[in-house]
Amino acid sequence: MRDSASFSPRAARVSRRAVLGLAAAAPLTAAAPVSARPGRSAPVGGARLGASGVQVQAAAAGLPRKLTARSWLVADHASGEVLAAYNAHRRLPPASTLKMLFADTVLGRFERSLTHKVTDAELADVPAGSSLVGIKPGITYTVAQLWLGVFLRSGNDAVHVLSHLNGGLAKTVAQMQARAEDLQALDTHVVSPDGFDHKGQLSSAYDLTLFARHGLKNADFRGYCATRTADFPAGGKKTFQIQNTDRLLTGAWGLGTYKGLIGVKNGYTSHAGNTFTGAATRGGRTLLVTVMHPEPGGNGVYEETAALLDWGFAHAGAARAVGALVEPLSEGGAKATPARARAGRGVAPGAGGATARDSLSWGLAGGGVLALLAGGAHALRERRRRDATEEGRHRR
Repeated sequence: MRDSASFSPRAARVSRRAVLGLAAAAPLTAAAPVSARPGRSAPVGGARLGASGVQVQAAAAGLPRKLTARSWLVADHASGEVLAAYNAHRRLPPASTLKMLFADTVLGRFERSLTHKVTDAELADVPAGSSLVGIKPGITYTVAQLWLGVFLRSGNDAVHVLSHLNGGLAKTVAQMQARAEDLQALDTHVVSPDGFDHKGQLSSAYDLTLFARHGLKNADFRGYCATRTADFPAGGKKTFQIQNTDRLLTGAWGLGTYKGLIGVKNGYTSHAGNTFTGAATRGGRTLLVTVMHPEPGGNGVYEETAALLDWGFAHAGAARAVGALVEPLSEGGAKATPARARAGRGVAPGAGGATARDSLSWGLAGGGVLALLAGGAHALRERRRRDATEEGRHRR
């Protein structure tokens, strides 16, 4: 992979037809940043994160080859630098990864030791087909046990009980939306606190990574998402064991545990497919990876997350940022500004000074020109086919 600035006109003589082919194929590799388009606001986190396609500096080549996700992002937890991304702000159904925002919003409102006896009414509005931890009316639970049900089993029953404790579903949804706006997660629209399939409930790889980063500042959040197994009340003095559904944490379903993994949340629905945000620490450095909607089946979402974490740890020292995870407004973060006010300023602070010129994901020098010309028409047809398939799937 080469930086686009290294291309020399002498390296290849391109005919007029070839130039037209390049123009047609270019959007597949490096669309113009959103901030460069008149009348549009600059994307949160930097101009390159608003561009379609892979965004990575040429010096940090070697991204995993088999990535099928419709959106993904790799970021440094401490600095907030985004090291690589693909369609970072694409709005997609988040499934249960939205529970990270629920936890970040509600977690500090109740003491862990508070006890609560569950009623029928608190479980009456749990959507049919939900993932459940097995909460029963008439049984008394501590708040800590309810949160274990949320994090380990992704229990919508636990989410609904906690939401009712918090004043009801509508109030909780409003609080979550307000928290998302404070975090500057502007791709997110909250319809339900559990992440279940609801029309208009959307987020993005960028926003989910914001939720994870902010949530991990809370010790209870970190503790719950890193818990592999726990005993859960079954009534009286009886308990049953629950296991975390994060396969990289537990090593279930034929996967080995990922070295250094500390959480955070996986999700699946028939509409959203698989989505996962994971965090891992190695050598004193913590990376965050979000993967949304890879090809269905098997362990794909975990394998692609692990591959991106591996890449991040291998290249974190050399990779220049292509964007940044912004800070919450309530914690001094700078509010996203319209594109006109950012003209000529490149990307957000921490993005390494990248400009539109070096936003190409893959170099076009030498043989890259020939490969792009040969594959451009096919790639365009393939993209149209995938878009049509995705549109059909979302209509179901």
